[in-house]
Amino acid sequence: MDMIYLQALGWWVVLIIMALLTATLNNRIIFPKVKNELRAHQITSLISIVLFLILIYVFFRFTTASYTPGDVVNIGFIWMILTLGVEFLFASLVAKQPLSRSLQNYNITRGRLWIWVLLSLLMGPVLITSYLL
Repeated sequence: MDMIYLQALGWWVVLIIMALLTATLNNRIIFPKVKNELRAHQITSLISIVLFLILIYVFFRFTTASYTPGDVVNIGFIWMILTLGVEFLFASLVAKQPLSRSLQNYNITRGRLWIWVLLSLLMGPVLITSYLL
C-alpha cells in the first residue's frame, strides 16, 4: 500500500475523534443551549464541515508522501465510506437504533444536513488540493 494511503488511514482516525468530540459538544453544550434538536444538529453539522475541511487542509499541507489527483479522489472516497461504516455499525450495534432512525439524518427536506458533512469528506480533499495547495 502506498504511503499516502497509510497516512490517510491514520488521519481518518483523527477525523473520527474530531467528529466524536463535536458530537459531545452537541450533546453537552449546543443542544442544552438552543433546546431544539434540529437546530443543534444543523449547528453541529456546520461546525463539523468546517473542522473537517481544516483537518483535510492540514493533512495534505503537511503529508510527506507524494500523491496524484487520483489518490486525492480515492482518499476522499475512502474517508467517506469508512465514516459511513462506523456510523451505521455504531448506530446498530452500540446505540441499538434501527436503520430507519439513522437514515433520518439524510433527509435534507426536513432540514437535516448530515449528507453535507459526508460530502465534505468526499469532496474536501479535491477542493483543498485543487484550490488551496
